[in-house]
Amino acid sequence: MKTTVWSLALSVFFLLPVHADLTIAYSTTVQPASQSQKAEGTGAATNMTIKIKGDKARIEASPQLTTIFDGTTGEVINLMNDQKTVVRISPEKMKAVTDMLNKFSSKKPAPEKRKLTPTGSKEMVNGYETEQYTYDGPDFKAIYWVAPSYPDGTAILAQLQSIKSEFWDAANTKMPDFRDFPGLPIRTRLIMAKDVQEKKRGASPAASHATEITSTISSVNQNPISDSEFSVPGDYKEAKLPDIFGERTAAPSVSPTP
Repeated sequence: MKTTVWSLALSVFFLLPVHADLTIAYSTTVQPASQSQKAEGTGAATNMTIKIKGDKARIEASPQLTTIFDGTTGEVINLMNDQKTVVRISPEKMKAVTDMLNKFSSKKPAPEKRKLTPTGSKEMVNGYETEQYTYDGPDFKAIYWVAPSYPDGTAILAQLQSIKSEFWDAANTKMPDFRDFPGLPIRTRLIMAKDVQEKKRGASPAASHATEITSTISSVNQNPISDSEFSVPGDYKEAKLPDIFGERTAAPSVSPTP
């Protein structure tokens, strides 16, 4: 479950420089798909917050994990709050992840570009009229409720559309690009199938032991955000990632500059 939520977070926080401060709060539930079919919203809700200031973004996915992305250096900073530990991932490490993924998938035919598909269904979500879209990923199905009339939705979407595609690819989330959305998606439902082969053979999500993640925007504001929100606390200790990529040279002790 933690990996799934982490992937969801990665799909929205690799951003280029933007001008306005932005805070988006999400309410998220995680539960078996079979359970969600019986009762809407029966799973326990957790909160996730995304804060954007200039060329930096902060993801508070849980009390235990905070992720900070520096759009100037390309560095990803993970704060393990319960251990007061910081783990840094350099752009070089991210590139190594991409190269490794490409190596294992090089013999597979390139899949066709997946697209958002309108269902024609409209629904009120948190007081806003939304249009429903679906998206079929390699091992998940996504349903989006897009609100064309959400207040300042165009400006908010413009910030989310500044995603750095190369980091998106490195994260290997296979999520749709925000540039493809005709409006702000205020609710997202991901059906993550554990047994991909059963799903491909046409089995229902419940039959393939699917997990469903529903994330809904609960609030948005553009209030100023303190620079300290994007800094590492002074009492946190540095921890290095294990060298799984066979690098011959030691990783730099400081973040590389462009």
